Amino acid sequence: MDVNEQPTVIRIDEEPRPGLARDLRETLRRHPRADRIYRTSVGAAGGAATALGVVLIPLPGPGAVIALGGLALLGTEFEGARTVNAKAVDLVKRGTEQVKRSVEKRKNARAERHAAGHPAAGAAAG
Repeated sequence: MDVNEQPTVIRIDEEPRPGLARDLRETLRRHPRADRIYRTSVGAAGGAATALGVVLIPLPGPGAVIALGGLALLGTEFEGARTVNAKAVDLVKRGTEQVKRSVEKRKNARAERHAAGHPAAGAAAG
């Protein structure tokens, strides 16, 4: 920083304005050491969140969401992670739609059995 250059001051009581994060990143980019520290921090936090999410995927709970969040965090600074995150989100959306269609088909089949007075309708609903 030049002696005559004034540091960027952010007041906490101000309303966040559009592009504030972009302005902060541009400021960081102008200072190589700060940029390196920032990118390393983002990489460590995003990598840890992604790894934690992957470990938690087999367990009941939000493992996949945590992994996607970690990828999204990494994607703010790293293009490769942004690409992987976009593909993963697309895959999750397609899977969710497929599950919705499957559930809807089961509901319709159950309703048809019930309307037809099928004796197994009550047992299949459980």
